Amino acid sequence: MVTTTPLLLAAAAFVLSAGAEWIHTARVRSVAALAFGPGKKAGLPGQLAPFIRVAALTMLTWGIATLLVLPPTAHRSVVKEVEPKERQHLLLVLDVSPSMRLRDAGAGGKESRMSRARAIVESIIARTAHDKLHTTVVAVYNGARPVVEETRDLEILHNLMDDLPMHQAFEPGKTKLLEGLSEAAEIAKKWPRGSATLVLISDGDSVPASGMPKMPPAVGGVLVAGVGDPVKGTFIDGHHSRQDGSTLRQIATRLGGEYHDGNAKLVPTAMLQRLGTLVTDRATKLPGQRELAMLLTTLGATLLAGLPLLLHFAGSRWQPGPKRVPTTISRPTQLTASIP
Repeated sequence: MVTTTPLLLAAAAFVLSAGAEWIHTARVRSVAALAFGPGKKAGLPGQLAPFIRVAALTMLTWGIATLLVLPPTAHRSVVKEVEPKERQHLLLVLDVSPSMRLRDAGAGGKESRMSRARAIVESIIARTAHDKLHTTVVAVYNGARPVVEETRDLEILHNLMDDLPMHQAFEPGKTKLLEGLSEAAEIAKKWPRGSATLVLISDGDSVPASGMPKMPPAVGGVLVAGVGDPVKGTFIDGHHSRQDGSTLRQIATRLGGEYHDGNAKLVPTAMLQRLGTLVTDRATKLPGQRELAMLLTTLGATLLAGLPLLLHFAGSRWQPGPKRVPTTISRPTQLTASIP
């Protein structure tokens, strides 16, 4: 019903409009001299007008019919509960140290590192299946604390990463990323195998040669994203802080994951697909039947509304009415008498 009815209506509109245009063209041909002048030939817009009307009516009919028969979509506050075994987990370990508030990130180097981290997280979530995705956030600074567990409310994540000074919940000190990874591993122990993706976002840290926590079977993919300028440092707390890409790459290697410099570019979709645990929601994000129907409806209505105006100004090359003859002012002839 969803696919055949709009096509049948569009085909009927095509046949009827084409027949009407054929009859209309025969009538216009009989009065072509009055409409288009002695040449009996319309301008290019006038010649294309029948084809434009037929195409526009067909597109408009198919678009409106498709929008009528497609099931409506709605965003409701009450979301259907997902069974634990079917849940997809995004386990985010977020560096909230004071250095993450420095403004040297982004393509122009004007964003804060935390704002850049927020952009990375939002881009990842925007390309995954929202109905089954549950996000857990572990904040890490001089220690680690879980902030939110298994949420599907995107507004919570937006507010959480909107320059919220989470570092004030910790005692001042050095950043300890390994403690954040250990806390994340402890949380993921209760999840099914291969149902979680671990994403670590930080500007770097000194990591000891041993003590890297082992991820449980639930973590099927690991992504380490770096933020902050990797070349030029910014002075804070008695030292120059910059993205320590070598350390973050080492963490990713030891965890069996991938490293991405997210300072200027977001995480590519191909990299998310290689992780194997975040399911990219291609069917929802790619333009579908609804988007095509909206496009053709708008295009068809625009063509039908604008065609009379186009024909008024450019439908005929012949401009009726008396032609204006340029008038020239003759200057009086001066006679010069010849003197003998």
